[in-house]
Amino acid sequence: MCYPLNMSPNLIKRDDAEATLQQNGWLFHQQEAFQKEVLRRSTLVHFAPGERIFGFGDDPAGIYGLVSGAVMINTAPPGHTPQLINVGAPGAWAGEGSFLTRGPRSLELRALVGTWTMYLPLEQMDEMADADPTVAHNFGQIIMANVDALIRVIHDLQRVDPDRRIAAVLQRARWIGEHPLPLTQAEIGTMARASRRQVNIALKRFADYGWVKSRYRSVTILNAEKLRQYSTQDD
Repeated sequence: MCYPLNMSPNLIKRDDAEATLQQNGWLFHQQEAFQKEVLRRSTLVHFAPGERIFGFGDDPAGIYGLVSGAVMINTAPPGHTPQLINVGAPGAWAGEGSFLTRGPRSLELRALVGTWTMYLPLEQMDEMADADPTVAHNFGQIIMANVDALIRVIHDLQRVDPDRRIAAVLQRARWIGEHPLPLTQAEIGTMARASRRQVNIALKRFADYGWVKSRYRSVTILNAEKLRQYSTQDD
């Protein structure tokens, strides 16, 4: 279950949450007055590990900005089973499709660890757009940020060497810091287009290099910069 700010046992300061979103991602690139209006109309919400934020095919609703933690992003073409494609970073926003198309959700967001988000309801987005039609342009920019992230995923998947694809997946989860990232080898393999055996071998190699620490159903990123350098080298 999700918890509003005053009910979660792991409270964070509202000012800190707002500062995170103002200093990262889509909202950072908006005018200050627009930033403040988005945050004023938003609710700070906590999700427990494994909890679904929204799901594939859900009715249209608002947008979520990731404040802290990590989220699993699952999607697929219509008629196919959604699969894990990426892990969202603080500052990222998702759910803008409902505002643009009024259609059902086209992806699933699920908290990977205890996660704080800022939620702006669809009704509030509509009120802002009714008062100022140019606001639709601001919200539309979210989709471009997400397209940029998708281009990065596609680029990483085009690497021939599976070890470099696996390193890229882990590097994209760098913001979790030196905390266990609760991803199974199968989930890492899904994102990296690699077999569990390939993931297992790569994790052992990266651990020997001191880049990660691998445990059952979790990986701790110790040196994200080394993973980045390795993942971006030519095959």
